[in-house]
Amino acid sequence: MNTLEQKKTGLQKVSQFFVTLLQRYLPDPFIFAIVLTIVVFLFVMPSTGQGPMQVVNAWAGGFWNLLSFSMQMAMVVVTGHAMASAPAFKRKLAMLAGAAKTPGQAIILVTVISAMACWVNWGFGLVVGAIFAREIAARVKGVDYRLLIASAYSGFLFWHGGLSGSVPLSIAGGKNIETVTNGAVTAAIPTSETIFSTMNLAILAVMFVSIPLLNRLMHPAPQDTITIDAELLAETEAEVTEKSKMTPAERLENSRTLSWILGVMGFAYIIYYFVTNGFALNLNIVNFTFLFSAILLHGTPKSLLNSISQGARNCSGILLQFPFYAGIMGMMTATGDSGVSLAGVISQAFVSISNETTFPLFTFLSAGIVNFFVPSGGGQWAVQAPIMMPAGAALGVDAAKTAMAIAWGDAWTNMIQPFWALPALAIAGLGAKDVMGYCLMALIGSGVIISLGFLIF
Repeated sequence: MNTLEQKKTGLQKVSQFFVTLLQRYLPDPFIFAIVLTIVVFLFVMPSTGQGPMQVVNAWAGGFWNLLSFSMQMAMVVVTGHAMASAPAFKRKLAMLAGAAKTPGQAIILVTVISAMACWVNWGFGLVVGAIFAREIAARVKGVDYRLLIASAYSGFLFWHGGLSGSVPLSIAGGKNIETVTNGAVTAAIPTSETIFSTMNLAILAVMFVSIPLLNRLMHPAPQDTITIDAELLAETEAEVTEKSKMTPAERLENSRTLSWILGVMGFAYIIYYFVTNGFALNLNIVNFTFLFSAILLHGTPKSLLNSISQGARNCSGILLQFPFYAGIMGMMTATGDSGVSLAGVISQAFVSISNETTFPLFTFLSAGIVNFFVPSGGGQWAVQAPIMMPAGAALGVDAAKTAMAIAWGDAWTNMIQPFWALPALAIAGLGAKDVMGYCLMALIGSGVIISLGFLIF
């Protein structure tokens, strides 16, 4: 054996098998979206009794339903990139990244930071995890770049059990809850019974230990490791004209005063928002904070514009693919004369084989399947709540537990659904097939933990 080769562990062999398999057979995420569109189209007709043109109308009718969300996600990438590329922010990030000295430490640190950030807010976590992973990759020699980005994305597993989880926040708000749950829930369910329940905290605690460790143990042997040249991650520095040679227009473009005035206005609102709303994060305030932080950190409008221009190049996948997923969601939720949707058929199939003990588990599994075609927490709740919540109530299952089963199922299969990976992949400059092999292992590991959680508690 070559002296440079290292004997592989069983976990390394399994993870490398999946990595190789998916790199070979997983197409570009756009092709994946096309295949999903065709598959759903073919299944909707016999399942719901709709004709081909009815399904096409449902597809086209939903096609543009995610336009505002697509813009929000594009802004997550652009504003996150702008903030992270500012020299002052990069220095702080470098100090944090300096805590990792070895590839193993790098993988664990990225996973932990991403998990914590996603638990606080999923939009914030998605971009911060990927940005931090890039910084780590530039500083730690010998770390596998693919696994590093996959580790950052694995933090997204934690989001629906966290502070920005759309399902627990929806039922805590109580708005239209009786209508959405088909009469099964008539009063708001506090977060003490969902996000901060013993079951949810136990699942989070076990995963917070096990997922970073799993990612660490998957790190390839040296002969299989793929690193990235730190120079490839460096930002292109724009040329700066001497102030004495600037035209009046160029002086305005390089004016720190303009940036400071705009930045102060922005942060006046940010402070006002958190004072009046508490720590209620959403995509709009996250993007607003990223943007105005970038304005201040870059110092001049010219520097900000250069950074925004570079970040905007990473948005093509989001702009192209999100409408297709909106179309898929339109088909999944469309009902024929029978009043049944394909998402409803899938949910009902799991209900029919459940009892009081297994119902939360089967709700979780059904949510994982539905999420593959309806990758939206709010959209999935609207589809499954009218079916699963009354069924759970009829079996005597606690409503909060049923709701969290839907929430965890939604988060779980994101590990093999490229939809949510697109912003992180855009920041990292990788394709889905580069990371999905590792994400599949995270899916398996987390699936076991979450399933046991619903059976034990």
